[in-house]
Amino acid sequence: MQNQNSNVEQSYRVMAIIWSALLVAQLLFLIVLFFAKREVYNFDFSKPLLGENPIMVIALAVLGVLTFLLSFILQRKFVNQAINEQKPELVQTAMVIGCALCEATTLFGLVLAFALSYQYFFLWFALGILGTILHFPRRENLIAASFKKIDSCWK
Repeated sequence: MQNQNSNVEQSYRVMAIIWSALLVAQLLFLIVLFFAKREVYNFDFSKPLLGENPIMVIALAVLGVLTFLLSFILQRKFVNQAINEQKPELVQTAMVIGCALCEATTLFGLVLAFALSYQYFFLWFALGILGTILHFPRRENLIAASFKKIDSCWK
């Protein structure tokens, strides 16, 4: 039992490190954008919300929201599978997939900033970073996937 507890703690630490790296990567996109294309940080809120290319903005907005929502759907699917099959490694897979899909949302904002100089790019960044924060690893998911629950002491 003690060995299983240490495995859960070790897996949790690994997941927390991976999560931190994925969150920092998104913040680094903001820094890269600042140095590569500083003019997108000159906000002028009198410009139209959809910018000069509304079809592209709407398409990437829809994709961004879909990847954000899909990240939670797939994470829940993998966590449930991990618990049902008692495979704790699937909990890590769930977190990585969820964070990666949220990072895709951030990348859509980065594309809008670089390709279209769209000044509201930060909305995609905010959504992607929020999603990654919400995908913070949960120890209870690892515990549930690591230890079989016994319904009765007579089994």
